[in-house]
Amino acid sequence: MTTLFFVLLPAVLAGIVQGVTGFGSAIVLMVFLPSILPIPQSAGVASLIMSISNLMLAWRYRHSLNLKRIIWPFLVYASVAFIALRLVNSIDVHLLKSMLGGLLVALSGYFLLAKSDGRKHYPIYVAIIFMVISGFFNGLFGIGGPLMALYFLALANTKEEYLACIQTFFLMDQLYVTSVRFYNGILGPNDIPLILIGIVGGVIGTIIANRITARMNIQMIKKCVFSLIGISGLFYLFQ
Repeated sequence: MTTLFFVLLPAVLAGIVQGVTGFGSAIVLMVFLPSILPIPQSAGVASLIMSISNLMLAWRYRHSLNLKRIIWPFLVYASVAFIALRLVNSIDVHLLKSMLGGLLVALSGYFLLAKSDGRKHYPIYVAIIFMVISGFFNGLFGIGGPLMALYFLALANTKEEYLACIQTFFLMDQLYVTSVRFYNGILGPNDIPLILIGIVGGVIGTIIANRITARMNIQMIKKCVFSLIGISGLFYLFQ
């Protein structure tokens, strides 16, 4: 029963959220998993739960992928995530989480209320800041999606292009960061049963999400993304 309420059902919801907005599964799962696992372990399990779902989505939208667009952001993101993983047991991040939460809520409000559709090319320094912050919080909590969603959404002309880039990016991230977590002993063989149960839920949620996104256009996707960014910010503020 514990597995049902803290892993399987949250994984279904996470799959739906990830499939529609391109990110957010870790936010959903990290509400539940820390109730039964330590936070570093929860972050690793949450990431692996969505691995098959990310693979499904990356494959579904593969023809719209611009691989060059994700290589250098991934290198920055992954480097910072590696550093954060080494600090996970020695850093107090409560204040940083509150600051990030405030930033995400402000960004969400701006894009939802602004007349612009939110599509703009960020200056290089802003893009790098997004990648550094995202990589840092991904390493600590497995939650690095909101700002990367803004980055890839700003460059995309279609929902397929956006979802292809962000899902492939997160798939690469899962392969890399999960390897580091296993190497550092954060994850181990005992976590595999929970991960497999979660994967089933994530796949079910992704299948449901595919039916939803088939009826959506890029503007609708943007509204969902901006709203979820605000919810992400509230999660950081009040966790």
